[in-house]
Amino acid sequence: MASLIEDINFARISIPVTIKHKETILPAEPIPVNNGDTLYLSNLDDIIGCRVFTPTVYFYHSTPSRSRQVVKKLRDALALVLVPYYPFSGRIRETKNGKLEIFFGPNQGAFIVEAHSSIALTDLGDLSFPNPSWAPLIYKFPNEGPYQVIDMPLLIVQVTYFKDGGFSLGLRMCHCLCDGIGAMQFFNAWATTAKVGSLVASPEPCWEREYFLPRNPPRIEYPHIEFMSVVDGSSLRRSLCDVKPVQRCYKVTKEFQEKVKSLAKLNNEGRNYTTFDALAAHVWRSWIKALDVKPLDCELRLTFTVNTRHMLKNPPLKEGFYGNAVCVACATSKVEELINKPLNNVANLVHNARVGVNEDYLRSTVDYVEVKRPKKLEFEGKLTITQWTRFLLYESADFGWGRPAYAGPIDLTPTPQVCIFLPEGGINGDGMLVCICLPETTCKIFEELFCLTDIV
Repeated sequence: MASLIEDINFARISIPVTIKHKETILPAEPIPVNNGDTLYLSNLDDIIGCRVFTPTVYFYHSTPSRSRQVVKKLRDALALVLVPYYPFSGRIRETKNGKLEIFFGPNQGAFIVEAHSSIALTDLGDLSFPNPSWAPLIYKFPNEGPYQVIDMPLLIVQVTYFKDGGFSLGLRMCHCLCDGIGAMQFFNAWATTAKVGSLVASPEPCWEREYFLPRNPPRIEYPHIEFMSVVDGSSLRRSLCDVKPVQRCYKVTKEFQEKVKSLAKLNNEGRNYTTFDALAAHVWRSWIKALDVKPLDCELRLTFTVNTRHMLKNPPLKEGFYGNAVCVACATSKVEELINKPLNNVANLVHNARVGVNEDYLRSTVDYVEVKRPKKLEFEGKLTITQWTRFLLYESADFGWGRPAYAGPIDLTPTPQVCIFLPEGGINGDGMLVCICLPETTCKIFEELFCLTDIV
């Protein structure tokens, strides 16, 4: 087991942080909007699950002389990048029927904070996996409400210097502006601009959210159970909310991924199963078994996003489009079928949900949001898996100081029904990290189920 999966235990550490300076960053040159202008957000941007900030942190080892130039370099490059990516300098407001839009006013811009810590970066221990203790490295405004995006800077940056010359870059980016692929496009432009000292924005950023205008009249052609509000009659939500769950991370080798994938294909020959299909099925089933969910006839959901860029043909999306272009896929299963049927059965459910997303499904999603406009995040009877392994987190984050020691999220526990697949850090890392939340009393059970070498 140890050679295929490693259960990682992070150190709980207190990080003292002192804020030294705060600054608004404006575009370095004129932008093609005036005060009072607005930009349309599509229903994929405006969906309830996108009305959040995505927090991430990046760690860099450096020397004190070099690190003192970090804030200036980031600030100057960001001002340049905000010219082609000018929507990041605006704000979000609500219009009729609860729809959101970008609006522009004086002195908005992005927001950057300089902070210092009295401890060394090396005092944080192993930086190869997310740690909830890193929360002080990502800036939050005083009295900021949960899930608040209205009237907020759309990019919030915190640079924290450590006493040994290392530093961290903590980001909060509003999900309404971009999905993961779009965020990597923006981030790569910012990092490359900082590295070379002049603006580099390739491919040319494209807004064009009107591509996803709803049809007139809207046509909802699928049930869209991924968005439905359901009464969860199972013990799933209670088992996670009655006690504070803990975050666990597992380093999964390429060999183990291939093993799970081969088992998922049993009796399903001819189907184009992906590693995600197999591993998502295995995680979902192991999680439900570990939580001992009851009753057995209760229906559960697994949701995940599917990138639709390559599916869109009429017309195709421009290469530089950085908005949300993903659909939420949903697999369903009764508890008894999930825990008693073989892995290949569960993998088939995930596979069918994934391949069921196409351009028609996306257009129906846009119309569903237009008509229904869901008002709250639905977690009842659900596990949501987010796949970050397809993002070039490490490759896109070289600002001139080399690859980060770690790049990614920090804390899943505020939304404990979310699991994240992360790329393994390091130059030669080809595995992945599976990060999930569990009640502490069930962690050992999940580990035993997840690490089984004879999965069926």
